[in-house]
Amino acid sequence: MALTLEAPPVAPRPATGRPRPASRGRTTGDGFAANIFLLPIVAIFLLLVAVPTAQSVFYSFTDSKGFSPSYEWVGLRNYAAVFSDPSLLAGLGFTLLFAGATTVIITALAIPLAVALNKRFFGRTFARSLFFFVGVPALAIVGLIWQYIFSPLGSGAVNVVLGNLGLDPVPWLADSTLARFCVIFVAVWAAVGWHATLYLAYLQAIPGDLYEQAQIDGANGRQQFWAITMPELVPALVVSTFLLVTSGLKVYDLPFTMTKGGPGYSTNTITQQIMTRGLSQFDVGVGSALAVLFTVACLAVVLVQMSAASALSRRFS
Repeated sequence: MALTLEAPPVAPRPATGRPRPASRGRTTGDGFAANIFLLPIVAIFLLLVAVPTAQSVFYSFTDSKGFSPSYEWVGLRNYAAVFSDPSLLAGLGFTLLFAGATTVIITALAIPLAVALNKRFFGRTFARSLFFFVGVPALAIVGLIWQYIFSPLGSGAVNVVLGNLGLDPVPWLADSTLARFCVIFVAVWAAVGWHATLYLAYLQAIPGDLYEQAQIDGANGRQQFWAITMPELVPALVVSTFLLVTSGLKVYDLPFTMTKGGPGYSTNTITQQIMTRGLSQFDVGVGSALAVLFTVACLAVVLVQMSAASALSRRFS
């Protein structure tokens, strides 16, 4: 008797159609909900940035004194006063000097320091913490401390040491050139550790295999730095220099606490001049004009810095 094997019936496969798109109403609802969460940010931006900026531009064309609702339209007279006032020009000059010098010096010191802290040695963790926590205190507090250290009087810390060595006291903060040097020196001392920590974070992300392959190929330390380390540090370099330039342009607390802008106007900054003219001397028109010019100058400097950073990224890519 022969057995006949029959294959079991195969169930028909369901027809596969295109997935149904989400309903337009649901998509619109999600977008509306997302926009609601953006409303507080937009409101804060309008309240704290857009409206004050518009008011500054408006008052820069008036003779407003701030305490009186009456004012007159003066056109470009306030802007002409900015470029004819030696104190304002001195503040602009030191601000540019401070921003440029601190950016260059801190970058030149922070990268080698980060490379050194990335190596293995006894007490490496303590050294990293020491350099980082130097930049934690507020610059106003740092300025007060260094004001005592660099005091031009014989009771200043540095002059006491010089006196014990038989040397005459040095007018650190009473001389224009020395005062500029001291302010820039303290700014570098306070920030170099923080920026070195930033570079160190990027250094630790570089694979060690790259250096091993370079050593096998016979590359020395300098060649490894320019071929491997520096290209990998370009993103950190862009961030660091951007922060240094912007913080240097808007600096106020450190020079003010150390020298009050003196001697004369040698360490005066634009931000200090804006506050002095607008709040202390009640010359809101000139203060607003200076603020508008300073904002435009900052935007121009930042655009140049971003263009240079883009060119640097293409150079090492």
